[in-house]
Amino acid sequence: MSETVRYDLTDGVATITLDRPEAMNSLTVEMKEALGGAVERAAGDAAVRAVILTGAGRAFCAGQDLREHADNLAAGKGLDDTVRKHYNPVVEALATMPKPVLAAVNGVAAGAGAALAFACDLVVASEKASFATAFTKIGLAPDSGMSWTLQRLVGRAKAAELLLLAEPVKAPEALELGLVSRVVPADELAPAAVELARGLAAGPTRAFAAVKAALDHAAAHDLGSSLEREAVLQDECEKTADHRNATEAFLKKQQPVFEGR
Repeated sequence: MSETVRYDLTDGVATITLDRPEAMNSLTVEMKEALGGAVERAAGDAAVRAVILTGAGRAFCAGQDLREHADNLAAGKGLDDTVRKHYNPVVEALATMPKPVLAAVNGVAAGAGAALAFACDLVVASEKASFATAFTKIGLAPDSGMSWTLQRLVGRAKAAELLLLAEPVKAPEALELGLVSRVVPADELAPAAVELARGLAAGPTRAFAAVKAALDHAAAHDLGSSLEREAVLQDECEKTADHRNATEAFLKKQQPVFEGR
């Protein structure tokens, strides 16, 4: 991968770690390209049945590296099209990956860093974690899908407040708002995330993919269309070995063993 992004595959769980702790895991072009490669690798590997995205050190991700950004401004490059080239593909890949993606937020998640967490299916946060939209603090609009994900998590009014005021949200409030799935003590974050991810990795991967597809469709379509999409997805799941085996296990009063196919 890269010195700034680590990748590990153990027990069906791919762990992607942003590893630039001295800079609060702020994202340079090199790091964004490495992250994109890691996410694509996890998405395309059948041996990966769940993904954890986390950060090394005291931060999850502080967003764009502003030193690099300032250099681009000085050179007349502006944003250097990084939103389209880097952030958008990573966020879309995280959100649409046909397997569960979990963010383990160990500290500050700001700007695009927060957006990466919001693009994941589940977010487990350390009690020391905090979230900040950050964009308006430097005179920018939201990117990395935050205009889409945030209002679906907390509603439009609260999303507008969080984006306009850009005030930090600490872990307990984030849990109340629905930004995160659960909050755990700092020293329990890694084992809690791994335990949850391993449970997902041992589950019906095709059914999990169908859940994500159904939710994405229903978010932008009417009831009739959503009902039809559910029917199509159920037909697809019915043909999986996991469904057949789980049904037989249920009738035999046994615990099903899912193989992700």
